Amino acid sequence: MQAVEIVLVLLLAVVVSGAVSRMLPLAIPRPLIQIAFGAVIGLVADWRVTLNPELFFLLFLPPLLFLDGWRIPRENLFRDRTTIVQLALWLVIFTVLGMGLLIHWMIPAMPLPVAFALAAVISPTDPIAVAAITRKTPMPSRMMHILEGEALLNDASGLVCLRFAVAAALTGTFSIFDAAGDFLWMALGGLAIGVAVTWSVTRVTRWLSRRFGEESGSQILVSLLIPFGAYLAAEEAGCSGILAAVAAGVTMSVVETTGQALAVTRIRRNTVWGAIQFAANGAIFILLGEQLPGILDKAAHTVRSTGHHDPWWLAIYVVAIVAALAALRFAWVWVSLRFTLRQAGKPARPNWRIVAAMSVAGVRGAITLAGVLTLPLVMRDGSAFPARELAIFLAMGVIIVSLITATVFLPMLLKGLQMPSEPGHDRAENAARVAAAHAAIAAIEKAQHDLSKGRDDADLYVEAAGRIMPLYRQRIESRSFEGEAAAMARLNDAIERDLRLAGLKAERSEIFRRVRARELDSETAGKLVREIDLLETRFDDPMD
Repeated sequence: MQAVEIVLVLLLAVVVSGAVSRMLPLAIPRPLIQIAFGAVIGLVADWRVTLNPELFFLLFLPPLLFLDGWRIPRENLFRDRTTIVQLALWLVIFTVLGMGLLIHWMIPAMPLPVAFALAAVISPTDPIAVAAITRKTPMPSRMMHILEGEALLNDASGLVCLRFAVAAALTGTFSIFDAAGDFLWMALGGLAIGVAVTWSVTRVTRWLSRRFGEESGSQILVSLLIPFGAYLAAEEAGCSGILAAVAAGVTMSVVETTGQALAVTRIRRNTVWGAIQFAANGAIFILLGEQLPGILDKAAHTVRSTGHHDPWWLAIYVVAIVAALAALRFAWVWVSLRFTLRQAGKPARPNWRIVAAMSVAGVRGAITLAGVLTLPLVMRDGSAFPARELAIFLAMGVIIVSLITATVFLPMLLKGLQMPSEPGHDRAENAARVAAAHAAIAAIEKAQHDLSKGRDDADLYVEAAGRIMPLYRQRIESRSFEGEAAAMARLNDAIERDLRLAGLKAERSEIFRRVRARELDSETAGKLVREIDLLETRFDDPMD
């Protein structure tokens, strides 16, 4: 019964923290608020959450990594692939080696393999935390896309490095040649299994939907099970379940381009996955805060075993690690951008504000915490895993300090910052809308002809088509202008959208009024409101 109460308290804390983050006038990131809520729970509640590392890893990481792979814009990932790979792979290896040696030098009581494990878990970045920080100071879209692509790949590379470091800590041996062979098997096998699981499952569900009809609930449940299936299948084969989950998400985004799922399925599925992402990320940070008081006590004891007695040494360690991470990232971003600019034939002098913003935006978050909490509890001989509590505390400290640093400095660096433009984005969008409108007009004309053939009421079909097609023709005209005419067309679109939204909101208010007055039954009202909500979702889009 206590486990159920703990889950309910965690979810309630996630909800309340989200409300508080919206109420505060300052742009305090939601993760910091959630950590504070968790700390309060840890100090006030008379229970402690005992986390099973393997269970924690399985419950939180596969869906989050799957969703990252699913929602990442593939075109942006491919366009900036050189920069992303340099940040997500080589920077991770550079960070693991450099920070592992530094941490072991600072804290000799922490064995070198454990220091490398800690360095591995603090290497992944968290774009969701960055998005929370920059919600009042928007980040250039191209920079955000690079950070999202980096986070997608460095989650996998950092956690794979963690796996090798933990294996070395448990066995006491490490071979670079064996590690290289294992890495190739884990990486390639994990990617292949993730692709195979998603492709095969979606093919089967698509066949069943075509044969027997589609049920939205089943489709949503299948999408929830895919990341866990890919992860477990890869782990069973001795491959990387992390990479399998990422590959499954990217494959899902490719499969979705077939457009065979029902519109209502896509809408409901996006809502469900949005709620899961919000709850999972929030629960991780709440758990971080809840574990903080107890880990602080154990970490202080570990520090005393190194010869220090002042708990402030913990703060010194955290600040030193964050400073070293920032310095490594700044240097790497600078070199990476110089290399990219030189390859593009442009002056190889990166804007220092872009470099600084990219460095400060390397916030650590949910993946770092989830990874460090999976450190084994005991060694193979039954003894306690060395410096586990200290490693967890330092990772928590890095998360908190990096969030605070980004909160203070990132808005200042982003103010007025311009990234290289994303060529052809608006033009491609307009072209797609015009082409879709032409296709719609052709389909309506054909449907009108086919449906009215041989009918006495054929004029009704002509009149109905005449009411629908002008909307598409208006879209074609408004998207075909250039210069001032295009600006005026966009203004007209914005005015029309505002008027439509006002009308839809009035419709919904009237329906609810009739329900309250018992002039309309709830079932009919639900159907009408659902139709209005779908229309409002379509028009309440600033990019429309």
